[in-house]
Amino acid sequence: MGQSVASTDVSVDLEVNGRRVAREVPARTLLVHLLRDTLGLTGTHVGCDTTQCGACTVELDGVAVKSCTVLAAQASGCSIRTIEGVSSGDEGGLDLVQEAFWEKHGLQCGFCTPGMVMAVRQLLRDNPSPTEDEVRHGIDGNLCRCTGYQNIVAAALHASRTRTGEVARRVSG
Repeated sequence: MGQSVASTDVSVDLEVNGRRVAREVPARTLLVHLLRDTLGLTGTHVGCDTTQCGACTVELDGVAVKSCTVLAAQASGCSIRTIEGVSSGDEGGLDLVQEAFWEKHGLQCGFCTPGMVMAVRQLLRDNPSPTEDEVRHGIDGNLCRCTGYQNIVAAALHASRTRTGEVARRVSG
């Protein structure tokens, strides 16, 4: 007979989108499953569970990571930002990168979009004025099956130019 592995619960205490969260979870719980299944933050998608697609990308202490590779216990004490926490202002307006995706049609089915937005945000933190090749390299860990990447790259470049003042930002109202 095979031996069973006892499931041990661990305490996880972290900040998610600006709110303190404390939970008891099985020790093997991945961060992506804590976010989606326990906290109901379903904007973080599960695409592959093997780090290949990037749909689960979130910011962990300000750095984009694939949350399917991080145990929830490893994130204890950290600050997590999911796509739900990216919107700007109290009115829930779009973040600069989200707005660029909207303006440049950087999505089709939308499945990869949360992870792409998080990856582009990281890219622009690391390199505020990337070239097209640098954008392509910056998102190469995130897969999209619909767009052919052209409009995603255009959105990243638009966000960069907007941030640096080369393009007037769309003003609603």
